[in-house]
Amino acid sequence: MLHVGAQTKRSTSEVMDKAQHFFGDGGLGLQAESSSENCLFFAGGGGYVHVVVCEGDSRTEVDVETREWEKHAKQFLKVL
Repeated sequence: MLHVGAQTKRSTSEVMDKAQHFFGDGGLGLQAESSSENCLFFAGGGGYVHVVVCEGDSRTEVDVETREWEKHAKQFLKVL
């Protein structure tokens, strides 16, 4: 299991859209199990990816917890 985080100047909605495309349909093809305004949970391939986004004053915090998709989670944060 891996838990990593990053900061970005992108808005919460931009990060959520990018996460959906990167991990879900059109990307890795993981199944979106649940979502909310600032949280996405994907499952597949024997693992999961959980993305949590919190918008601050000048930066947006992005936290990703994953099992079996560690390499891809790191790649996603680099894209931001």
